[in-house]
Amino acid sequence: MNICFATSECVPFVKTGGLADVCGALPRALDRLGCNVKLFLPLYQSIRTMDHGLTYASDLGEMIVRVGMQDVGFHTWHGTIPDSNVDVYLIDCPRYFHRPTPYTSDPDEDERFILFQYAIFSVLQRYAWAPDVFHCNDWQTGLIPAIIRLNYEWDDLFRPAASVMAIHNIGYQGRFNPLTLLKARLPQEHYYPTGPFELFGSFSFLKSGLVFADLLVTVSENYAREIQTSEFGEGLQGLLASRRGELYGILNGIDVDVWNPAIDPYLTDHFSADDIEGKALNKQQLLASFGLPYREDTPVVGIVSRFADQKGFELLHPMMEPFLRAHDVQFVVLGSGEPRHERFFSWLQATFPTRVGVYIGYNERLSHLIEAGSDLFLMPSRYEPCGLNQMYSLVYGTVPVVRYTGGLADTVRDSDGEPATGNGFTFDWFTSESVYDSLVRALEAYRTPERWRTIMKRGMNADFSWEASARKYLALYEKAVDTRRMHTLK
Repeated sequence: MNICFATSECVPFVKTGGLADVCGALPRALDRLGCNVKLFLPLYQSIRTMDHGLTYASDLGEMIVRVGMQDVGFHTWHGTIPDSNVDVYLIDCPRYFHRPTPYTSDPDEDERFILFQYAIFSVLQRYAWAPDVFHCNDWQTGLIPAIIRLNYEWDDLFRPAASVMAIHNIGYQGRFNPLTLLKARLPQEHYYPTGPFELFGSFSFLKSGLVFADLLVTVSENYAREIQTSEFGEGLQGLLASRRGELYGILNGIDVDVWNPAIDPYLTDHFSADDIEGKALNKQQLLASFGLPYREDTPVVGIVSRFADQKGFELLHPMMEPFLRAHDVQFVVLGSGEPRHERFFSWLQATFPTRVGVYIGYNERLSHLIEAGSDLFLMPSRYEPCGLNQMYSLVYGTVPVVRYTGGLADTVRDSDGEPATGNGFTFDWFTSESVYDSLVRALEAYRTPERWRTIMKRGMNADFSWEASARKYLALYEKAVDTRRMHTLK
């Protein structure tokens, strides 16, 4: 099966969040299942072509995309995802993509991703490569399903192609001024109140994809249900409920070649469910990295995250100081984002210099060391479409404490509520008291070594590899192709 995989980020080329991990791992897993995958990505300023062995596509040369009333030139670079046959094509347009960050608040943010999406069609046409399925990821590629149906229906290369729209986080919708419709060269008759392109008076890239795609998918079964409700649907719940028969949830996997305590290249001391001794050595290294004293019986709680509203860190502000004064526990925190959360964690570190370690920013090695050396991992998310860190934590024997939402609810079982299968601790209500109580329950379990080791090993023995998820995606693609074929025959 030929799959065109369109995304705005992908490891190892560029990463701002979990989307990059998914888009680096899923195509490789599909490749191992025999699929022919071509992945498209913007060539951002941060991507060093020589570092990734990329070559300039001289056979394509400069190509032109019309964005509104202007012709914009772009070039293409080619490479592969490491350890795979997945072709990667990077769209090089310095005017739009040579900026300090992948995403911006610049006035032409809409034009940047309009060019990217049309460039994909231009490259595919030049190579005469016909996808069976376009796999579109989030709003930055949300126009592709509409472009296929409305602007390329004449092209035999694309007419039979199915499209799957993947929602990684419905909070990001790509909403722009209605005039963006003209820049995207899409029919104006589809823009009207509650119409295919309109959302709260704006033109939405994501809604366009949700309307025109053959099938919809999101990153966990529970999140697929949640986004059909007013609490989580961000204004799109009605549309998603109307398409519930075409909306699927497939839990993300994790890259076990990267996230595996037995072979993790970032660790000097490896361990596994059968030989767990190395975890204590990682704990010592972790605390030393943060300049904290090591005490064998003191549990360490890890946090690795963006400091965004979605992640629920406002719940920690009123409860962390009394919690630390009442309990023998240490925290290590890695992340950046909202200044109020950065200031809060920095203040916490200054107030409890032997109990709290904080690194503002991102450090890949340190993120692995936190997963390996911590005893618990805290995710108090307001919502979490899938979440990867709770799965990393489970595999590394680091017991997660999470809110029961989205993919967290699909992967973490409360050890008090489900003692025979529990692998972590969960709470329902989005309150500081709920976080406090769940941490207290986790610390009580930690004080019972036999029970704690049982909880740890349940997580470490779970299979979160991409293989099972990739097979589900392949079945979804086949269903999308059948759906498109039926529409074509009508």
